[in-house]
Amino acid sequence: MRHRDHIADGRVAFAHLIRVWHERNGWSHRVLPALAEVLGFGRVHNSQLSMLRNGKLASPGPEVFLALGCVNRWLAENATAGRLAWEEVGSLLAGRPDVLEALQLSALPIAGAEGRVLGPGDLLEVFVGLQAPPAAFDLRILEEEAPGLSAALAMLLTAGRPWRLCRDQVLEAYPAAKRQRRERFAEVMAGQRDYTAAELDAELPDLRRTLAVLGAAGEEELGADQFLELLRARLRLLQLNGGAAPAVDLGAEIRRQIRAV
Repeated sequence: MRHRDHIADGRVAFAHLIRVWHERNGWSHRVLPALAEVLGFGRVHNSQLSMLRNGKLASPGPEVFLALGCVNRWLAENATAGRLAWEEVGSLLAGRPDVLEALQLSALPIAGAEGRVLGPGDLLEVFVGLQAPPAAFDLRILEEEAPGLSAALAMLLTAGRPWRLCRDQVLEAYPAAKRQRRERFAEVMAGQRDYTAAELDAELPDLRRTLAVLGAAGEEELGADQFLELLRARLRLLQLNGGAAPAVDLGAEIRRQIRAV
């Protein structure tokens, strides 16, 4: 059971690592497979990468870790200030202008706090639970903290104001188009429900974009890990202040306000 727990935890950690890597660079799922094939590091199918990002690929072959690890090291060796110049990749990716443009905008590798770049063996160890991913690439949200983070999110995006006073502005800034997601977002903002850990994790990119559209902080200014830490800091502040306004006798308070009119 311990062996199975390691693998299950590792698969979740690896899914978060791959998602954060893509989010931090603003890549589509086509970038890494195309780059691995062009550089001769092996083949990673788009479907495999999608399943890895969602933690649904139980037994990827060694070629997957070899390709991703070699691409990661190549990026670390060739990207200057997190971007690849035309001189490095222009001729290689002449037939893939979408990938070329993505790498010229951002080509950050997976690296630890001390700058150690992860290779194929490291990625395999993360997947099987023998190595933790770098802290900046491990944004897992605990189920028990999701309700508090939902409350902190609502307080952040409304600046602590009543939802009805800023509903239209916040909903206009929220980029998701699906009706179900928009309704769920509005319910969380209004305090009618909370995100689950999985829902909040999936929402992080669009929640950051919402903050950017509102003019509070640009996406490049506030990374995914920084945004999550901001929510956790807001949650700690809420808990320090008792989590909510003190309980009152609503009937008595309403009567007081009626008499004051």
